[in-house]
Amino acid sequence: MPTTATSAPPSTSRLAVDANWWRQAAVYQIYPRSFSDSNGDGLGDIKGITAKVPYLQQLGIDAVWLSPFYPSALADGGYDVDDYRNVDPKLGTLADFDEMSAALHAAGIKLIADIVPNHSSDRHEWFREALASPRGSAARERYIFRDGLGPNGDTPPSDWDSVFGGPAWERITEPDGTVGQWYMHIFAKEQPDLNWSNREVRDDFLKTLRFWSDRGVDGFRVDVAHALTKDLTEPLMSKAVLSAANTGTDGFPDGSHPFWDRDEVHEIYAEWRAVFNEYTPPRTAVAEAWVHSTRRARYASPEGLGQAFNFDLLQADFNGQEFRDIITHNLAEAAATGASSTWVFSNHDVVRHATRYGLPRLAKDEAHPKGQDGKDWLLAGGAAADLDMELGERRARAATLLMLAVPGSAYLYQGEELGLHEVADIPAAERQDPTFFRNPGVDIGRDGCRVPLPWEDAGSSYGFGDGTAHLPQPEWFSSFAVQAQDGVAGSTLELYRAALKLRRELQAAEELEWVETGNPDLLHFRRPGGWESVTNFGDTAVAIPAGEVLLSSGPLLDGTLPADTTVWLG
Repeated sequence: MPTTATSAPPSTSRLAVDANWWRQAAVYQIYPRSFSDSNGDGLGDIKGITAKVPYLQQLGIDAVWLSPFYPSALADGGYDVDDYRNVDPKLGTLADFDEMSAALHAAGIKLIADIVPNHSSDRHEWFREALASPRGSAARERYIFRDGLGPNGDTPPSDWDSVFGGPAWERITEPDGTVGQWYMHIFAKEQPDLNWSNREVRDDFLKTLRFWSDRGVDGFRVDVAHALTKDLTEPLMSKAVLSAANTGTDGFPDGSHPFWDRDEVHEIYAEWRAVFNEYTPPRTAVAEAWVHSTRRARYASPEGLGQAFNFDLLQADFNGQEFRDIITHNLAEAAATGASSTWVFSNHDVVRHATRYGLPRLAKDEAHPKGQDGKDWLLAGGAAADLDMELGERRARAATLLMLAVPGSAYLYQGEELGLHEVADIPAAERQDPTFFRNPGVDIGRDGCRVPLPWEDAGSSYGFGDGTAHLPQPEWFSSFAVQAQDGVAGSTLELYRAALKLRRELQAAEELEWVETGNPDLLHFRRPGGWESVTNFGDTAVAIPAGEVLLSSGPLLDGTLPADTTVWLG
């Protein structure tokens, strides 16, 4: 077998010479404020990441995706950006960033930066200038300002809702002290939407892409990539009209929504692609685009961003037929467009998949048409008695091992390699996510998956730092800590390390051949070179097909594959 990239010198590693490294990469998402705290202030930081590069190298990942690290008031976990070309002083400096980038690259690990183009923060110098400038000024044209409706302009320009709850418009006070215009914010009011029909906005983001690419960033994760362009032709559509026009749970399949997934957005990404191609190898990008499945391919086209997140498995039940249908559909879609598919189970916005798979199944409803997402359980109080942690972890391990065998990029979220569950019992006074405060009793927020990692099995913050972590860590973190799993045969950490090492050695052409089993609960496929993956989604053990056992997600019993278990065969 070929040597792994981590054992080769950086200058000759697979990642350093292959411009298509991203097509089947294992990408590890770091939420910087919750990864590792180097100075004891309770927040993870850039130096903390640098110190953990040996851990990341041993894990066997190909790239790190770094969630926002820019200056921010943290109105939305860093996705409210004050300055797109700097590092938050609470997290470090540009020099610290350069040191981290160099350390990752020396370890053969690529670096993907999160970029947030739909909105800035309300502390961005452009927005402060807009507030200090009059109606119709060039400063206001960088954002979306409108006069209100009614005799005194007291009614918002439309009845649209913010994703985080409440109206999508906020009224300002004019420089002369009078009540004034309204600005649009799809998310929090501290996140005013930028006006992407403005040439200055477009040019400034091209400058930002070059700024980070010149500093060694290898690619970009594009936040809400489907929201940038907007049709604000007056009169603006009402919620009732939008609701009537929505033809499916995945959104508008024809690009007619006034601010989601409009065709014009791809003109922007064509310009971005031209910038990416200025570099050798070209910079990569992946779109976070929650769009109708028929429209995802445009974001992933070679003329655009190149990849788009596929959240289908994340939304699926733990069900063999559903997994097979999703994998088949997305691989066919990728092959038709020349893109590479992506696979993900957990990230900073969703309940961790070890918890989702351990919850009793709830009746599917209109809010969760593709399966339980765990939010109902959290809103009900997250009672431990309702969660089968062992079942959830067993299924999560099986699902992840299957995912790592499928062609395409695998996106992993920090802590899933430890088998971490969602932290349910965070007191209201200690929560931070704006969705919790803007939708009381409706949205529990995303803090439970953002709790700082446990590195040690004891201490005030389980090795996260010398002080108290910025979100409370539960006592059960002790048995999930890196220290408790490192070198322990059968631990989830050692499973991930073994799987990622084998994956790198076995990964070949982006092809998959289904092996018919006659059992919808038994998912079996073959990869080029004879590598096979078999997953038992059923309730009873089944015979293991012929072949050498390379790795399994759990113990095998007398030549049989137990329920909720995946095995790789060679």
